[in-house]
Amino acid sequence: MTRAFVATVVYASIAAGTAPGTQESASSHLGPVQAPTVGATASPSVQGTLIQAPALPGAQQISGNDRVYTADQASNTVSVINPATNTVLGTIALGKPRLDPSADVLGAMYDGEIDVHGLGFSQDGKWLDVIDVTTNAVHIIDTATNKVVRTMYVGRAPHEGFFSPDGTRLWVAVRGQDYISVLDWRAGKEVDRIHSEDGPSKVVFSPDGKLAYVNHLRASRLDMIDVASRRIIKSLPIPEQAGGSSDEAISPDGRDIWLGMPVNGRTTAVVNARTFRVEAVMNTGPRTNHPNFVTVGGVDYAYMTVGGLDETLVYRRSKTGAAPTLVKTIHNNGHGPHGIWPSPDNTRVYVALQNSDAVDVIDTHTNSVIKTLPIGQSPMALVYVARSTPATSTNNLGRQGLGMRTQNLPLRVSGSSGEGTALIRALPGINEVTIGATGLPPNQMFTAYASDGTRTTALMTMMSNEFGRIDEGLSYSYFFANHYTSVILKPGTPPGEHEPGPAMPQA
Repeated sequence: MTRAFVATVVYASIAAGTAPGTQESASSHLGPVQAPTVGATASPSVQGTLIQAPALPGAQQISGNDRVYTADQASNTVSVINPATNTVLGTIALGKPRLDPSADVLGAMYDGEIDVHGLGFSQDGKWLDVIDVTTNAVHIIDTATNKVVRTMYVGRAPHEGFFSPDGTRLWVAVRGQDYISVLDWRAGKEVDRIHSEDGPSKVVFSPDGKLAYVNHLRASRLDMIDVASRRIIKSLPIPEQAGGSSDEAISPDGRDIWLGMPVNGRTTAVVNARTFRVEAVMNTGPRTNHPNFVTVGGVDYAYMTVGGLDETLVYRRSKTGAAPTLVKTIHNNGHGPHGIWPSPDNTRVYVALQNSDAVDVIDTHTNSVIKTLPIGQSPMALVYVARSTPATSTNNLGRQGLGMRTQNLPLRVSGSSGEGTALIRALPGINEVTIGATGLPPNQMFTAYASDGTRTTALMTMMSNEFGRIDEGLSYSYFFANHYTSVILKPGTPPGEHEPGPAMPQA
C-alpha cells in the first residue's frame, strides 16, 4: 500500500547536546598552514593583523586555523569546514532536524529551535553568530571550541546579524518586523532598536566601520546608518523593477553595495556607496541570492549566486559608474546556490548549494569548481572566518545532518510549458520533496505527483507566481521507501481537492 504524508512547510528542531571530538594533528597548532595549492604567494599580513574577507590584495593566505561555516536550515546545524584541507570537520547541532519524530515538533510542549539560517562573525574571528529564523534566536559560538556560549531572542523572523566593527555589539535585522535589534551580546540583552522600513534583511558595515547599510525584503529602499549615533541618515529608493532585496554585500574598497533580489528573479541592483546612487539594475536570473567580491590580477570582480539556474555569475566591476560586465557563468556542481564568501587571499570562493546539501569550492583564477564537499542539509548562509590562533578540530562537533541521502530528479512537466528539478532529501522518519520550476504559465495551479512508472501519488498542489515560477514547494512523503523514480508536474488539482491559496515567496 502506498503511504504518503503531504504537509505544509513545518520545520522541526530541538536543542541538542554536543559530542566530544578529537584534536587536529600537532602540525595544525604551529601556526598558519601554508598549502602550496591554495595561496599564490606569501603575504606579510600572515603574521600581522588578521584581515577578514572580502579583502583587498595583501591579506593572509588560507590557514588551517580558519573555518568556513554554513547555516543548514533542514538539519538545524552549522557545518564546520577546514578550508586549508577542504575537510568537513562536523556539525554544531542547534536543534533536531525537520520533522524528527523524537522531538514531538508538532506538539504543544515543543520548545526547540527551528530554521538555522543566518551567519555573521566578529572581525577578530573569535565569535560566530547564528540566526534561527522561525524561533527568533541568536546564538554566539566560540570559534575556538565550537561551543555555544550565549543564546538570545529578538523580534519576529530575524534574518541576518553581524558584529559591529569594534566587536561589542551585534546588529540583527529583524525581517519579520521593521527594525534592527542592537544587542550587547556579552550581557545578553538588547540595548537599542533602529526602526526602519518593513522587512530589514541584512546589515553590512563600511570598511572604516563608520556606516552601516540595511536592505529590505518588503520595501524598495536601502538605508544608510551612522554607527556612532545609530540613526538612519539617508534612505535610497531602489528601482521597483529590482524588487525586494534579501541579501547584500559591500566591496572591500567600500565603493559598491550589491543587492540580491530573489523575489522577482529578474534583477540585482548595484549601488555606489560613495555617491549613494543606483548605478545599475541587471537581469541576473530567478532566485538571485547572495553577492560577494574578489580581486584577481588587479581586476575587481563580483560574484552572484543564482539559485534558480544553478549558476554563479562573475562580473567585472566598473570603476567609472558604467554597468558591470558579465565575464563568466560558473555552472555549480549541484542545485540551488545560495550563500557565498571568498577567502581573504582572493584565491577561493565558497558557495553553499541549498538543494544539494553541499559546498562548491571555486578557484578564482580559473573560475571553475575544484571541489564539492557534502555538508548539512539545506545550507543557506555561508561565511569564511579567518582566525589567527589554532582551533580545536572536532571538539563539541557531531555528525547530525551529514551523510543523509539526497536525490535530484529532473521535473517532468506534463500538459504545460516549463522545466525544473525535484530534490528528495531524507529526514528522520520522512522524506522532504522540494519542487523548483521555471517557464510555467503565471498564476496557475499545479500539482506534483510521485511516480514509479505504474502508479502515481499526489504530493502537493501549489501556484506559479506572476513570473511563471515555483521557487520552493515543499512536501513530505515516503518517497524512497515507495521506490518512486520520478516527479511529474501537471496543471490543476487532484480530483476532489479544493484549490489552495498562493504560496509565500522563499528567500
